[in-house]
Amino acid sequence: MTHAIRFEQTGGPEVLQWVAVDVPPPGPGEVSLRHTAVGLNYIDTYHRSGLYPVELPSGLGVEAAGVVTALGPGVDHLAVGDRVAYAGGPLGAYAEARTMPAAPLVKLPDAVGDEVAAAMMLQGLTAQYLLRQTYVVKPGDTILVHAAAGGVGLLLCQWAKHLGATVIGTVGSAEKATLARAHGCDHTILYREEPFAERVRELTGGQGVPVVYDAVGKDTFMDSLACLRPMGLMVSFGNASGAVPPVDLGLLAKMGSLFVTRPTLFTYAAERERLDQMAAELFDVVGRGIVKVEINQRYALAEAAQAHRDLEARRTTGSTVLVVA
Repeated sequence: MTHAIRFEQTGGPEVLQWVAVDVPPPGPGEVSLRHTAVGLNYIDTYHRSGLYPVELPSGLGVEAAGVVTALGPGVDHLAVGDRVAYAGGPLGAYAEARTMPAAPLVKLPDAVGDEVAAAMMLQGLTAQYLLRQTYVVKPGDTILVHAAAGGVGLLLCQWAKHLGATVIGTVGSAEKATLARAHGCDHTILYREEPFAERVRELTGGQGVPVVYDAVGKDTFMDSLACLRPMGLMVSFGNASGAVPPVDLGLLAKMGSLFVTRPTLFTYAAERERLDQMAAELFDVVGRGIVKVEINQRYALAEAAQAHRDLEARRTTGSTVLVVA
Protein backbone atom coordinates (compact mmCIF):
# COMPACT_ATOMS: atom_id res chain seq x y z
CA MET A 1 0.00 0.00 0.00
CA THR A 2 1.29 3.46 -0.94
CA HIS A 3 1.22 6.18 1.70
CA ALA A 4 1.36 9.96 1.50
CA ILE A 5 1.02 13.06 3.64
CA ARG A 6 -2.36 14.79 3.30
CA PHE A 7 -4.14 17.59 5.15
CA GLU A 8 -7.87 18.32 5.31
CA GLN A 9 -7.65 21.73 6.99
CA THR A 10 -5.03 24.43 7.21
CA GLY A 11 -3.11 25.06 10.42
CA GLY A 12 0.02 24.00 12.25
CA PRO A 13 2.09 20.88 11.64
CA GLU A 14 -0.48 18.82 13.54
CA VAL A 15 -2.85 18.92 10.53
CA LEU A 16 -0.50 16.69 8.50
CA GLN A 17 -1.74 13.11 8.26
CA TRP A 18 -0.02 9.93 7.04
CA VAL A 19 -2.62 8.08 5.00
CA ALA A 20 -2.95 5.28 2.43
CA VAL A 21 -3.53 6.52 -1.13
CA ASP A 22 -4.14 5.11 -4.59
CA VAL A 23 -1.75 5.88 -7.43
CA PRO A 24 -3.70 6.03 -10.71
CA PRO A 25 -2.11 5.05 -14.02
CA PRO A 26 -0.66 7.96 -16.00
CA GLY A 27 -2.86 9.75 -18.52
CA PRO A 28 -1.74 11.81 -21.51
CA GLY A 29 1.34 13.87 -20.68
CA GLU A 30 1.75 12.19 -17.28
CA VAL A 31 4.17 9.77 -15.62
CA SER A 32 4.10 7.59 -12.54
CA LEU A 33 7.03 7.82 -10.13
CA ARG A 34 8.43 5.92 -7.21
CA HIS A 35 9.98 8.54 -4.95
CA THR A 36 13.31 7.97 -3.23
CA ALA A 37 13.67 11.33 -1.44
CA VAL A 38 11.52 14.42 -0.97
CA GLY A 39 12.65 17.99 -0.40
CA LEU A 40 11.46 20.14 2.52
CA ASN A 41 10.93 23.81 1.71
CA TYR A 42 9.48 26.84 3.44
CA ILE A 43 6.81 27.12 0.77
CA ASP A 44 5.41 23.85 2.13
CA THR A 45 4.57 25.62 5.40
CA TYR A 46 2.81 28.39 3.46
CA HIS A 47 0.56 25.83 1.77
CA ARG A 48 -0.08 23.98 5.03
CA SER A 49 -0.87 27.13 7.03
CA GLY A 50 -3.12 28.68 4.40
CA LEU A 51 -0.83 31.64 3.67
CA TYR A 52 -0.84 30.33 0.10
CA PRO A 53 -4.42 29.03 -0.37
CA VAL A 54 -4.91 25.51 -1.72
CA GLU A 55 -7.97 23.42 -2.47
CA LEU A 56 -8.66 21.04 0.42
CA PRO A 57 -8.14 18.20 1.07
CA SER A 58 -4.66 18.42 -0.39
CA GLY A 59 -1.32 16.76 -0.75
CA LEU A 60 1.84 18.69 0.08
CA GLY A 61 5.29 19.27 -1.33
CA VAL A 62 6.66 20.49 -4.64
CA GLU A 63 10.06 18.78 -4.91
CA ALA A 64 11.34 15.21 -5.04
CA ALA A 65 13.58 12.71 -6.77
CA GLY A 66 12.73 9.23 -7.88
CA VAL A 67 12.41 6.71 -10.69
CA VAL A 68 9.92 6.68 -13.56
CA THR A 69 7.68 3.58 -13.33
CA ALA A 70 5.16 4.25 -16.10
CA LEU A 71 4.60 6.69 -18.98
CA GLY A 72 1.39 8.14 -20.31
CA PRO A 73 0.72 8.88 -23.98
CA GLY A 74 2.68 11.78 -25.43
CA VAL A 75 5.65 11.68 -23.02
CA ASP A 76 8.73 11.47 -25.23
CA HIS A 77 11.55 13.02 -23.15
CA LEU A 78 11.58 10.26 -20.52
CA ALA A 79 11.70 6.46 -20.31
CA VAL A 80 10.71 3.92 -17.66
CA GLY A 81 13.64 3.51 -15.28
CA ASP A 82 14.96 7.07 -15.70
CA ARG A 83 16.20 8.78 -12.58
CA VAL A 84 14.43 12.12 -12.41
CA ALA A 85 13.81 15.07 -10.14
CA TYR A 86 11.42 18.00 -10.15
CA ALA A 87 10.44 21.21 -8.46
CA GLY A 88 6.92 22.23 -9.36
CA GLY A 89 3.73 20.72 -10.63
CA PRO A 90 0.67 19.91 -8.50
CA LEU A 91 1.18 19.58 -4.76
CA GLY A 92 1.85 16.02 -3.68
CA ALA A 93 5.58 15.35 -3.45
CA TYR A 94 5.16 14.13 0.16
CA ALA A 95 4.30 10.64 -1.11
CA GLU A 96 5.96 7.28 -1.56
CA ALA A 97 4.72 7.25 -5.16
CA ARG A 98 2.54 9.44 -7.36
CA THR A 99 1.27 10.14 -10.84
CA MET A 100 1.89 13.66 -12.10
CA PRO A 101 2.47 15.78 -15.24
CA ALA A 102 5.77 15.02 -16.96
CA ALA A 103 6.49 18.67 -17.76
CA PRO A 104 8.46 19.58 -14.58
CA LEU A 105 10.63 16.45 -14.64
CA VAL A 106 14.30 16.56 -15.59
CA LYS A 107 16.68 13.64 -15.92
CA LEU A 108 19.39 13.38 -13.30
CA PRO A 109 23.04 12.99 -14.30
CA ASP A 110 25.10 10.27 -12.64
CA ALA A 111 27.06 12.92 -10.72
CA VAL A 112 23.98 14.00 -8.75
CA GLY A 113 22.52 11.59 -6.17
CA ASP A 114 18.84 11.28 -5.34
CA GLU A 115 18.99 12.90 -1.90
CA VAL A 116 21.08 15.79 -3.23
CA ALA A 117 18.62 16.26 -6.09
CA ALA A 118 15.61 16.23 -3.77
CA ALA A 119 17.33 18.70 -1.48
CA MET A 120 18.39 21.11 -4.18
CA MET A 121 15.90 21.27 -7.03
CA LEU A 122 13.65 24.01 -5.68
CA GLN A 123 16.41 25.82 -3.80
CA GLY A 124 19.02 25.32 -6.52
CA LEU A 125 16.81 26.40 -9.39
CA THR A 126 15.77 29.35 -7.25
CA ALA A 127 19.42 30.28 -6.72
CA GLN A 128 19.98 29.95 -10.47
CA TYR A 129 17.28 32.38 -11.51
CA LEU A 130 18.07 34.82 -8.68
CA LEU A 131 21.78 35.05 -9.51
CA ARG A 132 21.69 34.50 -13.25
CA GLN A 133 18.40 36.06 -14.37
CA THR A 134 16.60 38.31 -11.85
CA TYR A 135 19.85 40.18 -11.19
CA VAL A 136 22.90 38.98 -13.10
CA VAL A 137 25.66 38.94 -10.47
CA LYS A 138 28.99 40.15 -11.86
CA PRO A 139 32.59 40.06 -10.62
CA GLY A 140 33.10 42.92 -8.19
CA ASP A 141 29.47 43.14 -7.04
CA THR A 142 28.73 43.23 -3.33
CA ILE A 143 25.38 41.59 -2.53
CA LEU A 144 23.26 41.07 0.58
CA VAL A 145 21.74 37.63 1.29
CA HIS A 146 19.28 37.23 4.15
CA ALA A 147 19.08 33.88 5.97
CA ALA A 148 22.54 33.10 4.63
CA ALA A 149 22.75 29.81 6.54
CA GLY A 150 19.45 28.50 5.19
CA GLY A 151 19.02 26.15 2.27
CA VAL A 152 18.79 28.79 -0.47
CA GLY A 153 21.16 31.07 1.41
CA LEU A 154 24.05 28.62 1.43
CA LEU A 155 23.61 27.97 -2.29
CA LEU A 156 23.46 31.70 -3.05
CA CYS A 157 26.61 32.39 -1.04
CA GLN A 158 28.65 29.67 -2.76
CA TRP A 159 27.45 30.41 -6.26
CA ALA A 160 27.76 34.19 -5.91
CA LYS A 161 31.30 33.80 -4.58
CA HIS A 162 32.15 31.66 -7.61
CA LEU A 163 30.77 34.44 -9.82
CA GLY A 164 33.20 36.90 -8.26
CA ALA A 165 30.91 38.71 -5.81
CA THR A 166 31.54 39.82 -2.26
CA VAL A 167 28.75 38.33 -0.15
CA ILE A 168 27.25 39.89 2.97
CA GLY A 169 24.87 37.57 4.83
CA THR A 170 22.53 37.95 7.78
CA VAL A 171 22.23 35.07 10.24
CA GLY A 172 20.60 34.42 13.58
CA SER A 173 23.45 32.91 15.60
CA ALA A 174 27.20 32.59 15.82
CA GLU A 175 26.95 28.96 14.74
CA LYS A 176 25.04 29.94 11.62
CA ALA A 177 27.57 32.69 10.95
CA THR A 178 30.35 30.09 10.97
CA LEU A 179 28.37 27.89 8.58
CA ALA A 180 27.69 30.77 6.18
CA ARG A 181 31.35 31.85 6.14
CA ALA A 182 32.38 28.29 5.35
CA HIS A 183 30.17 28.48 2.26
CA GLY A 184 31.41 31.67 0.65
CA CYS A 185 29.90 34.40 2.80
CA ASP A 186 32.54 37.12 3.26
CA HIS A 187 30.80 39.13 5.99
CA THR A 188 28.16 37.86 8.41
CA ILE A 189 25.79 40.06 10.39
CA LEU A 190 24.05 38.75 13.51
CA TYR A 191 20.75 40.53 12.92
CA ARG A 192 19.59 40.04 16.51
CA GLU A 193 22.65 41.89 17.84
CA GLU A 194 23.19 44.79 15.41
CA PRO A 195 21.13 46.74 12.86
CA PHE A 196 21.96 45.08 9.58
CA ALA A 197 21.25 48.14 7.41
CA GLU A 198 23.82 50.20 9.29
CA ARG A 199 26.37 47.39 9.05
CA VAL A 200 25.80 46.98 5.29
CA ARG A 201 26.37 50.71 4.77
CA GLU A 202 29.55 50.47 6.81
CA LEU A 203 30.84 47.49 4.82
CA THR A 204 30.14 49.23 1.51
CA GLY A 205 31.64 52.59 2.42
CA GLY A 206 28.19 54.12 2.60
CA GLN A 207 27.29 53.21 -0.99
CA GLY A 208 24.91 50.31 -0.36
CA VAL A 209 24.52 47.17 -2.45
CA PRO A 210 23.06 46.74 -5.94
CA VAL A 211 20.81 43.86 -4.90
CA VAL A 212 19.27 42.33 -1.77
CA TYR A 213 18.02 38.74 -1.81
CA ASP A 214 15.35 38.47 0.89
CA ALA A 215 13.38 35.33 1.74
CA VAL A 216 12.47 36.59 5.23
CA GLY A 217 9.75 39.05 4.26
CA LYS A 218 7.94 41.34 6.69
CA ASP A 219 10.66 41.67 9.34
CA THR A 220 13.47 42.66 6.96
CA PHE A 221 11.80 44.36 3.99
CA MET A 222 12.01 48.02 4.98
CA ASP A 223 15.54 47.85 6.36
CA SER A 224 16.57 45.95 3.23
CA LEU A 225 15.49 48.92 1.12
CA ALA A 226 17.83 51.05 3.22
CA CYS A 227 20.72 48.77 2.20
CA LEU A 228 20.34 49.48 -1.51
CA ARG A 229 22.34 51.93 -3.55
CA PRO A 230 20.44 54.22 -5.96
CA MET A 231 18.57 52.19 -8.58
CA GLY A 232 19.26 49.03 -6.57
CA LEU A 233 17.03 45.97 -6.77
CA MET A 234 15.10 44.49 -3.84
CA VAL A 235 14.37 40.82 -4.57
CA SER A 236 11.69 39.60 -2.16
CA PHE A 237 11.30 35.86 -2.80
CA GLY A 238 9.92 34.51 0.48
CA ASN A 239 7.84 35.24 3.57
CA ALA A 240 9.49 33.37 6.45
CA SER A 241 8.49 36.11 8.91
CA GLY A 242 5.15 36.86 7.25
CA ALA A 243 3.91 38.63 4.15
CA VAL A 244 5.31 42.05 3.31
CA PRO A 245 2.63 44.73 3.94
CA PRO A 246 1.61 47.22 1.23
CA VAL A 247 4.37 49.67 0.28
CA ASP A 248 4.01 53.32 -0.71
CA LEU A 249 5.64 53.46 -4.14
CA GLY A 250 6.69 57.03 -3.44
CA LEU A 251 9.10 55.64 -0.88
CA LEU A 252 11.03 53.87 -3.64
CA ALA A 253 11.54 57.20 -5.39
CA LYS A 254 12.59 58.91 -2.18
CA MET A 255 15.16 56.21 -1.38
CA GLY A 256 16.90 56.38 -4.76
CA SER A 257 14.64 55.20 -7.61
CA LEU A 258 14.69 51.66 -6.24
CA PHE A 259 13.35 48.57 -7.98
CA VAL A 260 11.35 45.83 -6.24
CA THR A 261 10.45 42.40 -7.62
CA ARG A 262 8.57 39.40 -6.22
CA PRO A 263 9.72 36.54 -8.47
CA THR A 264 8.78 32.87 -8.40
CA LEU A 265 10.53 29.82 -9.78
CA PHE A 266 7.33 28.67 -11.43
CA THR A 267 7.33 31.72 -13.70
CA TYR A 268 11.01 31.46 -14.60
CA ALA A 269 10.84 27.70 -15.27
CA ALA A 270 7.47 27.62 -17.05
CA GLU A 271 8.99 26.89 -20.48
CA ARG A 272 10.64 23.52 -21.13
CA GLU A 273 13.71 24.97 -22.88
CA ARG A 274 14.45 27.42 -20.08
CA LEU A 275 13.89 24.76 -17.38
CA ASP A 276 16.38 22.45 -19.11
CA GLN A 277 18.93 25.28 -19.34
CA MET A 278 18.49 26.19 -15.68
CA ALA A 279 18.77 22.57 -14.54
CA ALA A 280 21.85 21.97 -16.70
CA GLU A 281 23.63 24.96 -15.17
CA LEU A 282 22.66 23.84 -11.66
CA PHE A 283 23.78 20.24 -12.25
CA ASP A 284 27.07 21.55 -13.67
CA VAL A 285 28.05 23.66 -10.65
CA VAL A 286 26.94 20.93 -8.23
CA GLY A 287 28.58 18.13 -10.18
CA ARG A 288 31.89 20.04 -10.30
CA GLY A 289 31.76 20.74 -6.56
CA ILE A 290 31.50 24.51 -7.01
CA VAL A 291 28.22 24.49 -5.11
CA LYS A 292 27.91 21.92 -2.34
CA VAL A 293 24.45 20.94 -1.11
CA GLU A 294 24.50 20.54 2.66
CA ILE A 295 21.89 18.01 3.80
CA ASN A 296 21.99 18.65 7.53
CA GLN A 297 18.68 17.04 8.50
CA ARG A 298 16.93 13.84 7.44
CA TYR A 299 13.48 12.69 8.54
CA ALA A 300 11.35 9.75 7.54
CA LEU A 301 8.58 10.92 5.21
CA ALA A 302 5.98 9.91 7.81
CA GLU A 303 7.64 12.36 10.25
CA ALA A 304 6.93 15.40 8.07
CA ALA A 305 5.08 17.18 10.89
CA GLN A 306 8.19 17.18 13.08
CA ALA A 307 10.28 18.40 10.16
CA HIS A 308 7.87 21.34 9.79
CA ARG A 309 8.12 22.15 13.51
CA ASP A 310 11.90 22.23 13.36
CA LEU A 311 11.94 24.29 10.15
CA GLU A 312 9.57 26.94 11.49
CA ALA A 313 11.45 27.11 14.80
CA ARG A 314 14.65 27.81 12.79
CA ARG A 315 16.30 24.72 14.24
CA THR A 316 17.49 23.62 10.81
CA THR A 317 20.44 24.69 8.69
CA GLY A 318 21.18 24.00 5.06
CA SER A 319 18.83 21.55 3.36
CA THR A 320 16.46 18.94 4.72
CA VAL A 321 15.18 15.79 3.04
CA LEU A 322 12.31 13.47 3.82
CA VAL A 323 13.55 9.96 3.17
CA VAL A 324 11.27 7.41 1.52
CA ALA A 325 11.82 3.95 2.97
